[in-house]
Amino acid sequence: MQQQPDAVKPPGTAFHFLSGHTVAYFSMEIALSPRMPTYSGGLGVLAGDTLRSAADMGVPIVAVTLLHRKGYFRQHLNASGEQTEEAVPWNPEAVLRPVEPVIAITVQNRPVMVRSWRFDVKGVSGHIVPVFLLDTDLEPNDPWDRRLTDHLYGGDTYYRLCQEAILGLGGARMLAALGHRPEVFHMNEGHASLLALGLLEEQLNGAPLLSAGPEEIEAVRNQCVFTTHTPVPAGHDKFGPDQMYQILGQEYGKALEHFGCLHEGLLNMTYIALRFSRYVNGVAMQHGKVSQQMFPDYSVKSITNGVHAPTWLSQSFHQLFDKQIPEWRYDNNYLRNAIGISASEIVACHRENKRLLLHSVAQRTGVQLRDDVLTLGFARRVATYKRANLLFLDPDRLVRIAHEAGGLQILYGGKAHPHDAAGKALIRNVFEAAARINSDAIHVVYLENYEWELGALLTNGVDVWVNTPRRPYEASGTSGMKAALNGVPSLSVLDGWWIEGCIENATGWALEDHNIEDHNEDASEGASLYDKLEKVVVPLYYRQPEQWARIMQLCIAINGSYFNTNRMLEQYVANAYFPEQHQRPRVQMPEPVLV
Repeated sequence: MQQQPDAVKPPGTAFHFLSGHTVAYFSMEIALSPRMPTYSGGLGVLAGDTLRSAADMGVPIVAVTLLHRKGYFRQHLNASGEQTEEAVPWNPEAVLRPVEPVIAITVQNRPVMVRSWRFDVKGVSGHIVPVFLLDTDLEPNDPWDRRLTDHLYGGDTYYRLCQEAILGLGGARMLAALGHRPEVFHMNEGHASLLALGLLEEQLNGAPLLSAGPEEIEAVRNQCVFTTHTPVPAGHDKFGPDQMYQILGQEYGKALEHFGCLHEGLLNMTYIALRFSRYVNGVAMQHGKVSQQMFPDYSVKSITNGVHAPTWLSQSFHQLFDKQIPEWRYDNNYLRNAIGISASEIVACHRENKRLLLHSVAQRTGVQLRDDVLTLGFARRVATYKRANLLFLDPDRLVRIAHEAGGLQILYGGKAHPHDAAGKALIRNVFEAAARINSDAIHVVYLENYEWELGALLTNGVDVWVNTPRRPYEASGTSGMKAALNGVPSLSVLDGWWIEGCIENATGWALEDHNIEDHNEDASEGASLYDKLEKVVVPLYYRQPEQWARIMQLCIAINGSYFNTNRMLEQYVANAYFPEQHQRPRVQMPEPVLV
């Protein structure tokens, strides 16, 4: 993270009225530092960006996650695109400090000791958000239990439910042992939802869980906020009742059944969170609507995701904005003033970003790309619904577009989950397509081990960010927001955040909508992708540089100033965390004048 300029002093926090109030933020993964592999992708990066904004803005948050001693995984790709994985062991002692309390929870009918490590997120105003990373690698524990906080999303469902018990139940107890008494508990996805049982235990003060009545249930609900990120039913964590009883024990298992947390015969972590939360939201306007349809018995709102501007802006833009609009560091709304920065200065920043990206590509792959050629970026978690191969639906047409344009470069990145055979096959498909079409006119390069630093290079340095999810499966998507911050327009399907962020020919371009029931959706949207490239994007980039520079300005001024975690967190504080502190006056509408 960049240092604040000396010329601008941080204002007093806008959240002074929250003095004495605390929010506990629970997330299975949090991207805290490039040196710590404690995240896998968008969910963890969002969590880290949220905490960085909280530190900048003075929002009183304390966070809980797992340590993940061996990380997610390091991706290796051979010449054919075959993915293999290796663990990413790291040394917590080098970057964290241990915290004294050790707590115990019961897992698999035996005690599991849990300690924590502290990481401080420090904001531009000096405010600190403490993050506690839970760790079971302690001498008294069974050897199997000591590995429970090793792997992010590793192992089988048995391992996963044990981890979620540590995060939810262990996290609640750890905060109490540390002396934290939050008023609000925010569950970032359903992984942490067992904390509701921990909060219920506190309400009952030792009485059996099954003795809880409506008053105790409501007291827990009044403390909990839940954000769901998954618009696909299969993406919500579910466990069999036998596993539930074996891992959590009889009292917890019977309580979960009694309180309606099983769905279609399975323990469903999302339904625990829904049952025990007073505020539920999706992560974009459209995702809120989709989630409401998935969970019609619950009220689902929406707060659109954002990204932490200081983290994802390139060094060149940091320097430009510190000079021209230094207030941006404390109030991202000032990014709107990028509209007043000369286009030539914005283009110069992007030129430097692109140079750094292509230099890194050469170092990583040995492939020398040109900085005067239109370069597309496509990088994200590899899943079939994201359709990484849609660009190659008609390879002959793509090659023709590249030849007629005078060149085209496409950079890919992304990991498939180790157990996702279809995702791994998709990577191989991209490699096969690249091998068939790579020539003097078109170059396709897949960059292995997509992570924090590579993600920043790509979103900073490509010319267009491409996103082609199958609707309506994109919950939000934040990579395009990072690109927009750096003046990079998107070419994307109208799903997730792009429904809100797309102003055609101003912030980017949308593929034409097609009936999502249409079995030829890939063909029609692939054709629209080629049409936009051939008839709009390519001519604009190569023949109208002034207009292209204007689009870069608008990306920053319109989307960068809005799709950031400062704005997002303000909405959480006002609407989800402490709505009683934000009683808005009712607008008195004037009486109609009859003419």
